[in-house]
Amino acid sequence: MNIAIIGLGYVGLPLCLQFARSGVRVLGLDIDAKKVSALNAGRSYIQHISAGEIKKLVRAEKFSASTDFATIKNVAAILICVPTPLKKNRTPDLSFVLNTGKSVAPYLQRGQLVVLESTTYPGTTENELRAVLERGSGLRAGKDFHLAFSPEREDPGNPHSKVAEIPKVIGGYTPACLAAAEKIYSRAIRTLVPVANCRTAEAAKLLENVFRGVNIALVNELKGVYAAMDIDVWEVIAAAKTKPFGFMPFYPGPGLGGHCIPIDPFYLAWRARQVGQETRFVELAGEINRAMPEKVIARLGKALAPQKKTLRGAKVLVLGLAYKANVADDRESPSYVLMDLLKARGAKVSYHDPHVPVIKPTREHPHWAGTKSVKWNQKNISSFDAVLISTAHDAVDFQQLANWSPLILDTRNVMGRFKVASGKIWKA
Repeated sequence: MNIAIIGLGYVGLPLCLQFARSGVRVLGLDIDAKKVSALNAGRSYIQHISAGEIKKLVRAEKFSASTDFATIKNVAAILICVPTPLKKNRTPDLSFVLNTGKSVAPYLQRGQLVVLESTTYPGTTENELRAVLERGSGLRAGKDFHLAFSPEREDPGNPHSKVAEIPKVIGGYTPACLAAAEKIYSRAIRTLVPVANCRTAEAAKLLENVFRGVNIALVNELKGVYAAMDIDVWEVIAAAKTKPFGFMPFYPGPGLGGHCIPIDPFYLAWRARQVGQETRFVELAGEINRAMPEKVIARLGKALAPQKKTLRGAKVLVLGLAYKANVADDRESPSYVLMDLLKARGAKVSYHDPHVPVIKPTREHPHWAGTKSVKWNQKNISSFDAVLISTAHDAVDFQQLANWSPLILDTRNVMGRFKVASGKIWKA
């Protein structure tokens, strides 16, 4: 069996490797020629993916990469794993999905399966994507080719998260489409979760991420409420999670990051408006989470005051650029928002991240491109008026930070495990 996977990023590449390990011959497609060259040479550009494994599968002729979409003529299935970001007005941007569909359509063959894995609003697969594929190919979904949606469930940085072990939700455009998708995914994934249709599968993915976003907003709000009562929200959560039923811990932070949680609620809210429904609860959660960076910066201003300093002119180091611990993924990272806010208030801003040595161009924060991570040594760290912990990587020596920095604003509750002089630590 041969399959093609389009989009060789944090979702597509791990999926390629899992299918290839399972004996399926995989063609990885991407418009980025540099990625394609790296993979064919056995090199990895994603930190937690082993170059050795890529090289092994390339040599075994189980995996290869290309920029030529014409090659999909010879595969049984085409899995689409491309970004679904937001536009500046926070409406869905389906350009990557639809442009991919346009690239696939001229080469689509009878009997092939097309699966969208990109997170999107209910109806995308059976409406927008289907229309593009049918228009460009002259074929009909459900009759001439199969169409399905199966949401990605990647957890970068979690060593216990394995693609083969994560249950796979699948919805088909027709029962036959679902059966075709199950046949393909059963080759690589242990547990399949079939649902009624593509819309249900799309909705399930949104629920997973909206659930996280809403609960994070709850603890972010309670952090401020409890702080006003002189109660540490982190201690409250630690106590509450000892309950063996009916409670799941979520943790506050400086804002939301990553390719899912800051974006997916807006996909749902937009689609809900199209069918005359409101998502007040979801949108309120989004407002709370988006307000967190401003609150963190305000807290830093208060922390500097006892030193007779203000944000204007202060040297501030943002510790952690990636959106979560122990990864190099900086998509939608709140650290960028924090850096922008600090700069707007006249602070002199730098960052340190052992996983992100240089900032690459991003869609929303291109002005930081080329900025390098500050080297970790006592001379550098002690020269900053304050260090703002945005992401708590295991690779950072926080005891050294405690020894070297005159002021630390901790948004991740990491410094409680270390010996720190009185007055140095402020929580946010």
